[in-house]
Amino acid sequence: MAEPISDAWVVSDTAFPRTAGPTDQLRFLVNYAVLAPSTHNTQPWLFKVGGEKLELYADRTRSLAVADPEDRELTISCGASLFHLRIAARHFGHQEAVEPFPRQDNPDLLARFGLSGRREATPEEHMLFQAVTRRRTNRLPFEARSVPETLLRALQAAATEEGAWCHLVQGLEERNAVAGLAAEGARRQLADKRYRREIAAWMRPNRGGLRDGIPGYATGLGGLMAFLAPSLVRLFNTGERQAEQERQRATGAPVLAVLGTEADTPPAWLAAGQAVARVLLRARGEGVWASFFNQVIEVADLRAQLGEVVGRSGFPQLLLRLGYCSEVRPTPRRPASEVLTA
Repeated sequence: MAEPISDAWVVSDTAFPRTAGPTDQLRFLVNYAVLAPSTHNTQPWLFKVGGEKLELYADRTRSLAVADPEDRELTISCGASLFHLRIAARHFGHQEAVEPFPRQDNPDLLARFGLSGRREATPEEHMLFQAVTRRRTNRLPFEARSVPETLLRALQAAATEEGAWCHLVQGLEERNAVAGLAAEGARRQLADKRYRREIAAWMRPNRGGLRDGIPGYATGLGGLMAFLAPSLVRLFNTGERQAEQERQRATGAPVLAVLGTEADTPPAWLAAGQAVARVLLRARGEGVWASFFNQVIEVADLRAQLGEVVGRSGFPQLLLRLGYCSEVRPTPRRPASEVLTA
């Protein structure tokens, strides 16, 4: 019997405290921020509410020192949670005010967020909000069905609106080149014992009580294998096998997309997080799933090669695949009460 969905995913917009003050409303919005995607489901965010402002902090105790030594992916993850805050505020009829990196003496404070008056949400904003509780990272094989061209253009526009770019991988030669880089990234990283220890620390059994990390069912593992997987990953280099799987996932995906920014700085990473959140919610609103190829971006020279392959100025920040698939269960989430302080 499957475990019930984590309570954090069961949030109703009818519970929004419309007649309460800004503090209570901001606290409620955090229920949607915690549903954002994050690398290995580390959920590296903390929130502090005071008066009429909500502050978003990087929780660097959840950083990945080997895979993400500069906290680039950590900042992107926090940017995704910031976009969830923004779209929730708009759904409830508020204009948001965001001040990124408001204090130069505190790099952990990534953004200050507040409500700045009433506004009517657009139909698209309502659609994005409704997708928040339905979005998942779907690692299952995708169907061969094509994603409509109109949606692909809308996803590119969504990234642009948040200050990023979205390149759609075109043609067999380009796709094979990107797939080869994804495979090489998996091969190199899994050859590193430090990396294997790090990702094993975020692997979870299917019936564990932890509210973070990646449970085995999210990668297609049954109960026993999900329990054994962390130990096996620590002990054995499965890079060759994983590389071939990554190659097949890349070549078999209906859509491969590279999301990038012109700069490679913390503000650009925060913008990339908001961009990918908007792209993922826009896709999910149309019934399209997504998952990521992290390794090719985490290995510096492969990331540079990816930029050359796609021929875009700037810096690739994320490589993702998009397509249609069956429903998957959500991964656990820490509730708002666990990441929110006064």
